[in-house]
Amino acid sequence: MTHRLAPSVSPRTPPLEHTDDQAAWHALADGRLTPAEAATLRTQLQGNSAALESIDQWQKQRQQLQALHTDMLDAPVPEMLRASALRTAHRKAQQMQRWRWGGMAASVFMAFALGWAGHGQWSGGTLQLGSGKPASGGPSVLVAATAQRFAEQAAVAHAVYQPEVRHPVEVGAAQQDHLVQWLSKRLDRPLKVPVLTPLGYELVGGRLLPGDTGARAQFMYQNGAGQRITLYMGALAGAAASPAATAAGSSTTNPPLQSAQPAPATAFQFTSEGPVPGFYWVDAGFGYALSGQLSRAQLLALATAVYPQIQR
Repeated sequence: MTHRLAPSVSPRTPPLEHTDDQAAWHALADGRLTPAEAATLRTQLQGNSAALESIDQWQKQRQQLQALHTDMLDAPVPEMLRASALRTAHRKAQQMQRWRWGGMAASVFMAFALGWAGHGQWSGGTLQLGSGKPASGGPSVLVAATAQRFAEQAAVAHAVYQPEVRHPVEVGAAQQDHLVQWLSKRLDRPLKVPVLTPLGYELVGGRLLPGDTGARAQFMYQNGAGQRITLYMGALAGAAASPAATAAGSSTTNPPLQSAQPAPATAFQFTSEGPVPGFYWVDAGFGYALSGQLSRAQLLALATAVYPQIQR
């Protein structure tokens, strides 16, 4: 089917001369005039059948052009573009990580230098950054950086899949049992899907994603307004002995969250360095990250609701 892009004129109508008035006629055909301006112009054109016929033809052509490929608006994002976006985000995160490691190294050096100059005591324990005191069982800088990297990957995954209309998840909520069994097998850990209905969010479904140290699971939720959040989880290498990933300069919510049965001091960390903000935490070597375009208080309320439901 061939679409004519130039305005056509009926053979019975003499062609219009190009005048300054045609700019107003095109504005009328394109819908760029206010209702009052459009009504005034149509009144002025009464009796000018050639002008009215051309405007009508231009409007029909515009509608035909707009109708072309409208099905592509609802089509899923091509896998090639999605993969390219993930690679770009990964490279950006790596660059940010290199800068962050440089800052961490400087912080460690400064903390050590200040502690030495002040004759602080250090009896071979892990140095708690910024305090000048040995940390009692605190996580290492490596574990903290790993957890923060994990949170950034969760934010990127949220940004990639949250806008999807037709394929936001691989397995929908209608097959929740199958979804949980499948992801539990792939992550080699019994998983639980938190219920967030009291907070207005219903499960959409989930998907399997790759991570730096193995498979990752992503569960997506949506509220009545169409706002989506994602819960991202997976095992973290080197974090098995650490109940929480806490680094100097991070935002930790105090006091630590307590479930029905008191758990180890699991600290929530807030991050806004990725495409969307979120809270993340590490429990027994397993990382969790809740991401969404929400306020810090809203995300904290959701994370607080998630935590006791995923305890084994």
